[in-house]
Amino acid sequence: MVSRRSRFFCLFFLVSSCLFNLSNSDELKVVVKGVTSIAQTDDNFICATLDWWPENKCDYNQCPWGKAGILNLSYKLFAAFNPLRLRIGGSLQDQVYYKVGNYPKNCSNFEKKSDGLFGFSDGCLHMNRWDELHDMFNKTGTFSFNALIGRIPSDENDTTLWVGDWNHYNAKSLMKYTLNKGYKIDSYELVLLGNELCGSGVAAKIKAHQYGNDVKKLKKLVTHMYPNPANRPKILAPGGFYDQKWFQEFLETTGPGVVDGLTHHIYNLGCHVVGVDPTLIDKLQNPFFLSQIAQTFKNVDNDAKLFSPSSGPWVGESGGAYNSGGKTTSHTFVNVGMTSTFNHKVYCRQSLIGGNYGLLNTTSFIPNPDYYGYLKRHKLMGKNVLSITHEGSPYIRTYAHFLLINMDKSTTFDVSVVDDLNMYAEGVASVEYINPNPDSVDSMHPREEYHLTPKDGNIQSDVLLLNGTPLKLTSSLDIPVMKPKLVDPTLPISVAPQSIVFATLRGFQAPACA
Repeated sequence: MVSRRSRFFCLFFLVSSCLFNLSNSDELKVVVKGVTSIAQTDDNFICATLDWWPENKCDYNQCPWGKAGILNLSYKLFAAFNPLRLRIGGSLQDQVYYKVGNYPKNCSNFEKKSDGLFGFSDGCLHMNRWDELHDMFNKTGTFSFNALIGRIPSDENDTTLWVGDWNHYNAKSLMKYTLNKGYKIDSYELVLLGNELCGSGVAAKIKAHQYGNDVKKLKKLVTHMYPNPANRPKILAPGGFYDQKWFQEFLETTGPGVVDGLTHHIYNLGCHVVGVDPTLIDKLQNPFFLSQIAQTFKNVDNDAKLFSPSSGPWVGESGGAYNSGGKTTSHTFVNVGMTSTFNHKVYCRQSLIGGNYGLLNTTSFIPNPDYYGYLKRHKLMGKNVLSITHEGSPYIRTYAHFLLINMDKSTTFDVSVVDDLNMYAEGVASVEYINPNPDSVDSMHPREEYHLTPKDGNIQSDVLLLNGTPLKLTSSLDIPVMKPKLVDPTLPISVAPQSIVFATLRGFQAPACA
């Protein structure tokens, strides 16, 4: 993806490990098609989630949430993204009531309950806490409504099926309170991005036709309360695991122009076993396993284009491994994801803080390694996605505009970038070598490179190095200045084993990004 400055191009390389060792050094030529873009993201592509889980949310003999739940969190490190899109929601969202006026009469926190959804009782959000949340999140945000209010479990054999119309009055009261306070909410989402109700559901589910009608009701409510389209929140739905038949029936029911963002969840690494899946690290480094999710991305994009062209696809939640993530992998250097090649507008990482996949440490609030990778993506990458190809090893994976994965743990790749300006021919003629040809780059300015590596070469390390220096908070708990390494622009980009490299190329001819 190009940077936000014209005639700059930013590449993102990820080199991790696999079972095979090639040579210690290899040359790689990457071809970038700069004439046309293949996709476009939202201005705020990077997103993080906040969940409702209380301290006693425990899985596999561990309780990884601490005071990171929405009702307790009071930390502001996300401000470094300026702004960071946040999605406020989670699995307990469909058990949350909003204390507005005299309703509900009793307003208590979540409590353990053996017969409750996800093992917890209903909970309540006081308006003083809602006020505090807005003091913290006054930029861009997504709030997910309780979608089970008014419904009851079905008497049919399928006990997870909930039936009845959605009761929107509690949500309307919250919106009215929010409007009266002058708060800005970018997106109201009917169902919690975390309490998956579509398809076969998780703890509960709703039929596609019913869900579609409820989303239309939400659209009508939002349109009434926000008559000015310029200030009107977007509608995001359905926020669950992709089921093609269910998604298509849902979109047929809503019709075009109702859903603004078609959201789905990705946990393609499955569930960790007894706290740590012994195969999780292998899955993260297996290109064939990781490729299996590509069809889901493509299908969601196709459904949006076919049934509701205005509904750009979103990843509303993705944490790699579900049930709070993998204890020794989900927050570390090795865990990196991507979606933009498949025309997804937003990618929401589960979570900003909490569980084993938090970008921030749950107890110390110190950034985990993934935090810095997401921060550099947010700062350096623009919204236009370009095509990138190469003819290297199958363990060298290229993604769209910024991601190249080499599944080898000992090979350094010297990467030269080719600018393909031919609009019509495939792979022939009209290519311009950006490096190492000095005539095709701005040789007056050095290339800026950001090399991210794990401490001691351990991809499960909690410590990340930038150009060899550990990234640590300053004494005032601010994010350290992340200065680039300045490199002769006529030289190839050297990508070491098990590393991430951002490189800004000056003079790159990419008309698609003008």
